[in-house]
Amino acid sequence: MGAFAEFERALIRERQREGIVLAKQRGAYRGRKKSLNSEQIAELKRRVAAGDQKTLVARDFGISRETLYQYLRED
Repeated sequence: MGAFAEFERALIRERQREGIVLAKQRGAYRGRKKSLNSEQIAELKRRVAAGDQKTLVARDFGISRETLYQYLRED
């Protein structure tokens, strides 16, 4: 009984992988939209460079500190 379940699960995974590949080709798999636009990101980077506390900057923009750090890492 277990062998049939494993086989069926493998078939499901294979079909899922094929579906994901097709969705990516159609452009449906793009990921989540950014929380901030390019102007907001520039302002965020300017404020951090000016010495504002990162926690306060993140709070002002309504994002988490981790998201703030991700924006600071991207160039």
